[in-house]
This record gives sequence, structure tokens and C-alpha cells, in this order.
Amino acid sequence: MATLQNPNDTVTVVPSVLVTVVRIATLNVDGVAQLSSVPGGSSWLRLSTDESGVRLNVETEGVRVDVYIVAKASHGLYDTSRRVQEEVARTIKEYIGMKVLAVNVHIEDVVFEK
Repeated sequence: MATLQNPNDTVTVVPSVLVTVVRIATLNVDGVAQLSSVPGGSSWLRLSTDESGVRLNVETEGVRVDVYIVAKASHGLYDTSRRVQEEVARTIKEYIGMKVLAVNVHIEDVVFEK
């Protein structure tokens, strides 16, 4: 759970909200066909579901994100990955207000469109 505190206020964001924000940000990037399943499932330190395509590690100083995608071959894989990193980091910072320590993009497959 992410907790943001000001001297007199506390805002708590449950991890499933972070997963939703990351999923939407990722799927809005041109070149991403879909999210892939997370290899290895989840552990008590991380939040993920196999179908979510997102693994989070919330730490006291910020959040680390792993995103598992299926990319479109018609787009540059490196450029798509960089745009996912930028969009996920921007969206978390803008909408949640958390510091993003890392966004790791894992291209699990590539699809060729006709």
C-alpha cells in the first residue's frame, strides 16, 4: 500500500489502483498490442496477477514497476519500450504523486499485423 503524507493529512493508495494506472498508461502507447502475463506469478513483496501484465514493488522511497507487453512489429521495439517507460512514469507521478524509481519493460512477444 502506498501512503503519501503531508504534516496533517494522509492519502493511501491501494496497489490495485497503481496496477490499473500502469495498465492504462501502457495500453495507450502506440506499439503495444496487449499486456502479457507476468512470469513466475506474485510474491508477498510484490503485487501482480498473471493476467495483469504488471508487477509492482512499492518501497518507502517510491515504486518500481515491471511491465510485460506484447509489442507490434510495425513499431520500433526500442522506441515502444522507451515510450512505455516515459508514459508510466509520467502517469504515476501526475496522478498518484509517487516517485518512480524504475520502469522495466519486458517484451514477451511480438505480433505482426496484416
